[in-house]
Amino acid sequence: MKTAVVTGPFDNLRSRHIRFLEEAAKCGPLTVALWSDESTQVIEGQSPRFPEREREYLLQSLRFVHRVTLVRETVNRDTLPGFENFEPAVWVVHEFDDTPAKRAYARSQGVEYSVLLDDRLEGFPVPPFQLPAADSSPKRVLVTGCFDWLHSGHVRFFEEASALGDLYAVVGRDSNLRLLKGGGHPLFPQEERLYLVHAIRFVHQALLATGGGWMDAAPEVELIRPHFYVVNEDGDKPEKRAFCRVHGIEYVVLKRLPKPGLPTRQSTELRGF
Repeated sequence: MKTAVVTGPFDNLRSRHIRFLEEAAKCGPLTVALWSDESTQVIEGQSPRFPEREREYLLQSLRFVHRVTLVRETVNRDTLPGFENFEPAVWVVHEFDDTPAKRAYARSQGVEYSVLLDDRLEGFPVPPFQLPAADSSPKRVLVTGCFDWLHSGHVRFFEEASALGDLYAVVGRDSNLRLLKGGGHPLFPQEERLYLVHAIRFVHQALLATGGGWMDAAPEVELIRPHFYVVNEDGDKPEKRAFCRVHGIEYVVLKRLPKPGLPTRQSTELRGF
């Protein structure tokens, strides 16, 4: 199978970037040549909003990305960096980043050049939910939330929760979040939030909640039959504890700690609420 590569800073990773990576991965196992903080400063003329280690962690967490290579050399945006033990067969670029210089460089290096048109990145495709078998192994783990501005803290939460078994993430619907949190919430529509959560490789399956209140995922609990319900300290609610006690589900509260070496992130600060 052909190996594919994309390049860039991938700063403030949002759904448009992830849709691009998903489509690029259809060309072959995908390597992201990620510009370091210094390289981004030189190429873009400004420092990235998020540090290289955090950007690298987020990219590595995506199910569409095979590997991430941090580019520390000063590179031209119209060329590929040097790779150790790796020769890309396809260089994938977005149509807005397509240049004659890139095309000429790819041709000179014998690298296939693929341009993704913007209309291919529309929508938020998520595979249909598949009901787990009652005797499925490993254990089933449930998490719930708004996940309104997906960040490295969410990814770390998914990573830790998935250590207990297959992780099912239930995403709150727009209407229920407005009732719980008030006007202005959520910032992103439910279809987009569901897509972002599904894109994280630690998540086995993602689906939308169909209930209401703090236990809006109650109908999904009946479907999934989780062994664990995992929350972080901010998401610990009496309603959730009581529900788990009645239904015989182990209730696990994780401390809200970032991935070692990364800054603490909160959606409220990133969204501006």
